[in-house]
Amino acid sequence: MRRTGLLAAAALICLAGCSGGSGGGAAQRPASAEQPGEPTASSTPAGLSGPYVALGDSYTSGLRIPPQVGTVPGCGRSGADYPSLVAGRLHVTSFTDVSCSGATTTDLASPQRTGDGTNPPQLDALSADTGLVTVGIGGNDAGFLAVVGRCAVENVRHTLAGAGASTGGGGGGQAPCRSYYTDGAGRGEVGRKVDTAGERLGAAVAEIRRRAPQARVYVVGYPALLPADPASCAATLGAGMAPGDVAFLSEQEQRLNSVLRQRAEAAGAVFVDTYSGSRGHDMCAGAATRWLEPPQPAAGLAALHPNERGAAAMAEAVLAAVAH
Repeated sequence: MRRTGLLAAAALICLAGCSGGSGGGAAQRPASAEQPGEPTASSTPAGLSGPYVALGDSYTSGLRIPPQVGTVPGCGRSGADYPSLVAGRLHVTSFTDVSCSGATTTDLASPQRTGDGTNPPQLDALSADTGLVTVGIGGNDAGFLAVVGRCAVENVRHTLAGAGASTGGGGGGQAPCRSYYTDGAGRGEVGRKVDTAGERLGAAVAEIRRRAPQARVYVVGYPALLPADPASCAATLGAGMAPGDVAFLSEQEQRLNSVLRQRAEAAGAVFVDTYSGSRGHDMCAGAATRWLEPPQPAAGLAALHPNERGAAAMAEAVLAAVAH
């Protein structure tokens, strides 16, 4: 395995155990003045007056995106996360962002301990007066980043055993992680966790609607972490991940989004698709193009998470849904 592959695999394995992350100590750097997908004042939709409450995990809180703000530093909450951008564009009368890195659906109704403070139950921010709710959650329930880490482990084992990683594209060739989750010790695990995440999301939306009966509720999906063409990740992951496993991980993220959509709509919420618009801006795209960071991210940003451009693009998707 080449050095690039080893570094990428090591980073992915580490992330399997630290998906929650902490915003403390994040580098503060200004966002670019012009970014693909950045909200512009001229496209402000006819908005809601609020109050607006944002719930969710690190993809909502804007982990390590500057400026990091909030009274619970361990939540990694950014003043430029997509809820903040949406609130600014809609000119809401009141805005409360209680999203927190590492959150699961359980943390919506219970206090969440972080590495630096405890986030109160997110649902406590709701009231009968709440007019708009966005919630982006479910990835941690499904253990998606842990699956990414497991794929890195299986690829390292495969390489050290002498088989090497396939150089083919698509889902063909060697795919040790796909094999682990389809025929090996992890058989059926991903599907079960994704289904459970969907069930929990449906229950969470029902509780949101109970606590905020007048609110319009939007469930925000996850943007594309990986490309449609696994070969385009070669420069980023090197030999650290077989192309067949890159395809496998992409399939699992799409399945997660599909299940979240089904459960959200069944519970009476609107699903916001951030995946379709993010194609071509995944973590394996160029530094000036990507909306999500690779295992070795740009200085100060969080690996496998949206950067400033990603948060701005997610805000655009939410605003389009609200205006629809």
